[in-house]
Amino acid sequence: MSETPAGGWIVVAWAPDVFGAVALDWALADAERRDRGVVIVNASRGDALVDDRYALDDQLGELERRLVESGRPHEVRQSIDPDVAGAVLEAAEQVDARLVVVGLRRRTPVGKLLMGSVAQRILLGASCPVLAVKPGSVPD
Repeated sequence: MSETPAGGWIVVAWAPDVFGAVALDWALADAERRDRGVVIVNASRGDALVDDRYALDDQLGELERRLVESGRPHEVRQSIDPDVAGAVLEAAEQVDARLVVVGLRRRTPVGKLLMGSVAQRILLGASCPVLAVKPGSVPD
């Protein structure tokens, strides 16, 4: 990881989908505005043979291209972790993040009760502000 930018770090809970895309858009806009770097966390529980949220090499390549084009200091972390929210929160603690950004998906109350929510765990567990964004929203 490069030296800490003047404005600190933003941690992004990222997946190669519309939720990850909107989280990245908002994080990069804030990073530019506040002279921050971004730490991307892409994690999978590893409990399925195929996890669409775990990025493949070509998706990571596209992500890296976008990060380089942004000109912001950055790091991409990818892991298999039974606690995806924990991986995001751990990264935020390690870099003393100023902000965590997560894409928010709509879930039914029963769905949240049965499966839990990574976003909810991040919102409740982060020691810094958390920005939860929805697909279709556009940074100011």
